[in-house]
Amino acid sequence: MGTSNYSDYFKPNAVYQITVRGYPVREVSTHLGVSTYSLYKWLKLYGASAAKQNAVDHEAEKRRLKRDLARVTEEHDILKNGEACPPLVRGQCRARTSRESSGEVRLRSGASRGVRRPG
Repeated sequence: MGTSNYSDYFKPNAVYQITVRGYPVREVSTHLGVSTYSLYKWLKLYGASAAKQNAVDHEAEKRRLKRDLARVTEEHDILKNGEACPPLVRGQCRARTSRESSGEVRLRSGASRGVRRPG
């Protein structure tokens, strides 16, 4: 028996291409220059762990997406209910937004905007 020409890092990555990415064994064999026999042998050795790792990755991604959805939903509800304004100013915020949408907004005097008038 000869020694292995491939590293312990190379074999699981070759199996990863077949199990997770879904490439055919023949295509991976041709691309990497490995016999199909070797790939099938590596699939028996590393295939279960690669599939298990893939399932763990999907679960972590699902948890992350659920957290993001909950955060975005909460932000949406806050903005929808007008809770973005402090309680004392909330009525003014709603009134301002309704006037802005109808086009009735008028600019204040220059002094309130910090603009100096000559004089």
